[in-house]
Amino acid sequence: MTVSIIHALAHWILGVVRPGTGRRRAGTHPAATPARVPERRPGPAVVPLPEPRSPYGLPLMLDGARTAPIRPYVLAAERVDQERERERARQTRRRVALVVAADFGVDLDLHVVGAERVA
Repeated sequence: MTVSIIHALAHWILGVVRPGTGRRRAGTHPAATPARVPERRPGPAVVPLPEPRSPYGLPLMLDGARTAPIRPYVLAAERVDQERERERARQTRRRVALVVAADFGVDLDLHVVGAERVA
């Protein structure tokens, strides 16, 4: 018996304190009366909107002779790559010359003009 009284009291307190679900309040509001719409007065003349424009610019064709076909930073990167390739080719030729000289016993100092006097 004591437990049912405690449950009933807790249920009643929660019913008073707890926020409502909104179901009981749905029909209590009076129906909204339509607002009175004021009469429309004639206003200024309507100006038509301009024609839509492409977000990518004007529809003019580009002149290929006046525009750069490639970006300058791409050309600079290609120049750096070409210089690296040239340097690798020079280094490869030097290595091959040294290997040939070592294998066949060629003294490279004799082939350099003026080197035999120093050696």
